[in-house]
Amino acid sequence: MIEAKTQIERELIRAARRGDLRAFNRLVEMYQDRVYHIAFRILGDGDSAADTTQEAFISAYKHLKDFREGSFQAWLMRIVTNACYDYVRARKRRPADSLEDMLGDDEEREPPDFVDRHEGPEEHAVRAELNRLLQRGISQLPDDQRIVLVLADVQGFSYEEIATATDTNLGTVKSRLNRARLRLRDWLLAHQEHLPEHYRLSSEHL
Repeated sequence: MIEAKTQIERELIRAARRGDLRAFNRLVEMYQDRVYHIAFRILGDGDSAADTTQEAFISAYKHLKDFREGSFQAWLMRIVTNACYDYVRARKRRPADSLEDMLGDDEEREPPDFVDRHEGPEEHAVRAELNRLLQRGISQLPDDQRIVLVLADVQGFSYEEIATATDTNLGTVKSRLNRARLRLRDWLLAHQEHLPEHYRLSSEHL
């Protein structure tokens, strides 16, 4: 199954390089959910994630000729992480121009990767609250640590794929991920009164 998907992907890439827009749209369909999930976790809101996802795919199409043999997924993740870096830098340079911008939005949409369609209303409410708190914790991480944590612990990429996506070496990836996990753990411990009871952490178990 994996080999068949890889072969289809290679054929689509070759066709897209020849200017076949339908082939590239198939590639977009294959990866758009994952790209959006990553952007959402890094940026923290749906509108920014949607804009960044669109920019990432436009950039991927323009630079498809530069892709060499290897993991297309890792190459694409590098593009979306760079797009997120650019967005974060631009947001830091741009002063908040409204009360909503300064206060933020506490009712942001849940990222699709956290939704369980089989949950009852009470379970969904508990999980949604946990998701919001986790997103707050992830958002307080430095940019480089946040991106590595999202790629590793939310999306499940390997160290090698993350190194490619972030243009760093394995040692740097491991170091950033370790610091991110420790920092997120400490943040959750400091805010665990907001966690549902059965999700609360105990320092003696960490």
